[in-house]
Amino acid sequence: MTQRAKSGDRVAVHYTGRLEDGTVFDTSRDGEPIEFELGSGAVIPGFDAAVHGMAVGEHREVRIAPEDAYGERRDDLRVPIPRDQFPAGMTPEVGRTLAVQIAPGQDALATIADMDEDSVTLDLNHPLAGETLVFDIELMDIR
Repeated sequence: MTQRAKSGDRVAVHYTGRLEDGTVFDTSRDGEPIEFELGSGAVIPGFDAAVHGMAVGEHREVRIAPEDAYGERRDDLRVPIPRDQFPAGMTPEVGRTLAVQIAPGQDALATIADMDEDSVTLDLNHPLAGETLVFDIELMDIR
């Protein structure tokens, strides 16, 4: 009987992630497969669910809606910051990604979304928020 991946299994998968327009945003194909425990929350929920039930060597293509990936884009995660709060010598540029402290000991990535003379608007949404993701997944091993 063929072993199928289930919660609690440690799995190794190769994948390629694309946006709906075909743009590849990530792949493991040029390196080692990723390993994670199914059901542990280590990967986005839709990816975890897609691997459940797969057998070693099986390929699967799945479309993952935003709510099972990085969520919908949220306007409340666009935050204006006074320019004088930026470190001296740092020139903000739209599109630049920064690490920002959102709570003591907790950092997040933010993208500069907009700026004017007085403030810089940081977008704390994940870059893939609001996107439907398409993954080609191949289960390489179950441990």
